[in-house]
Amino acid sequence: MNNVERHQFIMAQLKKVGSVNVLELCKMLEVSSVTIRKDLKLLESRQLLFRTHGGATLVNPYTTDRTVFEKEKMHAVEKVAIAREAASMITDNDSIIIASGTTVQAMAKEIQPIGNLTVVTSALNVAVQLIKHPNVEILQLGGILRKSSTSVAGLYAESILSDFFCSKLFLGVDGIDLEFGLTTTNAQEAHLNRKMMEVSQKVIVLADSTKFGKRGFGRICGIEEIDCIITDKGISPHTVKGLERLGVKVMVV
Repeated sequence: MNNVERHQFIMAQLKKVGSVNVLELCKMLEVSSVTIRKDLKLLESRQLLFRTHGGATLVNPYTTDRTVFEKEKMHAVEKVAIAREAASMITDNDSIIIASGTTVQAMAKEIQPIGNLTVVTSALNVAVQLIKHPNVEILQLGGILRKSSTSVAGLYAESILSDFFCSKLFLGVDGIDLEFGLTTTNAQEAHLNRKMMEVSQKVIVLADSTKFGKRGFGRICGIEEIDCIITDKGISPHTVKGLERLGVKVMVV
């Protein structure tokens, strides 16, 4: 293949699966990694793709911090469907952790506890949604309040978690990358999320399909460290297969 044919092949692969890997392209096109990297650099300069570690993607893989008031209006229909599925996983007399984010806030609105329910949360908006239920005991974590997310982070919140162990953690994220893992835009929040994972039996991630292929500043964990992801039908079959290969149950609503 000449340069133009290689570039056309790369773009066709991107449109087909959403992302490409340098080593896989080398095998497909029978050229060196230096050649492929030059191709990707040229295509990026023409604003046709975004380079990532070891490959490229069609969408900007780096997320920016937005306020919850802005994010709650984005993909609202998908978030409600994800929220309802997540809420249905809560059992009678359960003890759970709900992290921060607009998708878990939507989940809090959908919770209709039958028996008693204990909820540990870092998010003020989650606590406000649940306070109306007389049979829900809320433990609000304390610490530094992040105004953009209306949730707390920091050492004080982390230290409180060491006194508890819960059956499930419902986690919202800003980015999910098969290689890099789960991320959020804030490093302190990422660290608190890791602490939440340590005191939870099962980790359930709530994420609409736009979160896949994205990376935030703070890494929470690797994909293999979570148990389940609930997302919408916008997720690509290629991504679903990749998640399942890593042992993650994918629930599409």
